[in-house]
Amino acid sequence: MEKIAADKYVFHKNCFCCKHCNQKLSLRNYTIHYGEFYCVFHYQQLFRKNGNYDEGFGHEQHKKRWLLSTTNNTDLL
Repeated sequence: MEKIAADKYVFHKNCFCCKHCNQKLSLRNYTIHYGEFYCVFHYQQLFRKNGNYDEGFGHEQHKKRWLLSTTNNTDLL
């Protein structure tokens, strides 16, 4: 059984696939975002969908988290 090591993760060769389309990935054609692996095509497509790396991939934007933390800090003063 073959294994692939990518970004400190170890996969069976058949398990190393794109989260979006399940296409088998290689060490030449993958990207990683929040610990999830994507083929380059779908990574770019999901980025273009909303124009940022968070909302396109189903995560909350960093700026919203930052605004919440600053408003909570001002409430404490």
